[in-house]
Amino acid sequence: MPSPASDRATGATGATGTVGTSGTAISLSGVTQVYRGRGRGREVAALGPVDLELAAGAFLTVVGPSGCGKSTLLRLVAGFAAPTTGTIRAGGAPVTGPDPSRGFVFQQPRLFPWLSVAGNVGFGLRGRPRDERRARVAELLDLTGLADVARLRPYELSGGMQQRAAIARALAPGPDVLLMDEPFAALDAFTRERMQDEVRELWRRTGATIVFITHSVDEAVYLGTRVIALSSRPGRIVFDRSSELPALDRPRADPRFAELREELAEVIKNSARQSRNGPVTS
Repeated sequence: MPSPASDRATGATGATGTVGTSGTAISLSGVTQVYRGRGRGREVAALGPVDLELAAGAFLTVVGPSGCGKSTLLRLVAGFAAPTTGTIRAGGAPVTGPDPSRGFVFQQPRLFPWLSVAGNVGFGLRGRPRDERRARVAELLDLTGLADVARLRPYELSGGMQQRAAIARALAPGPDVLLMDEPFAALDAFTRERMQDEVRELWRRTGATIVFITHSVDEAVYLGTRVIALSSRPGRIVFDRSSELPALDRPRADPRFAELREELAEVIKNSARQSRNGPVTS
């Protein structure tokens, strides 16, 4: 099987559609999000300003304290809401709403209980020719290791398998970008580590651009080819590093893993301390 690197270089297609388009996958310029609070004139600044350019094929992890705007940022990129100010582009086009080019994986699997695993995976492919739909579902079930449970209902699956099915469903339309909102937060530690390895392998095999939200510093460092941290509300980027660790077979055994994890944890700690003592200004 060709590596993602060779796929990107040749423009080969894979499980996420057109893999290998070079350039910028996502860009944010001056993005903020302000919510109206209770009472006249009261507003809550949730995010920003945020400026960010993400290269195609990157695995971006976003970490920060609770309430810092991580999920808000992801939903804006998905097109579920419009920013208060600023512009967001995906593949060079303005984001004006949800689009099949951006798949979304929620914290909970949100599978349809009355459909089989195969039915859930293929739900977004309705309207396509039957043979094409079946081939696509079979490809994704094989890719995510769910071929043997294709006929089962969601309640018959473990939590990890349910989340795999949700990931396969998000990949089905062939998105260029996969947005993941703390997808492993509800899993036990053992299953969570296994799912981290699986999503890392999916990224390698598909060449997708991934934006992955997490509360875990360890998870952010383990998965991300680029790691950013947001400050306490309003969330601003206070840490931004590229990393070669995900390309290694055993990232956690590399001394750079501990160094990056400690540096990132310290930044988040300092941001939380600044928030308690006054507004974050950096």
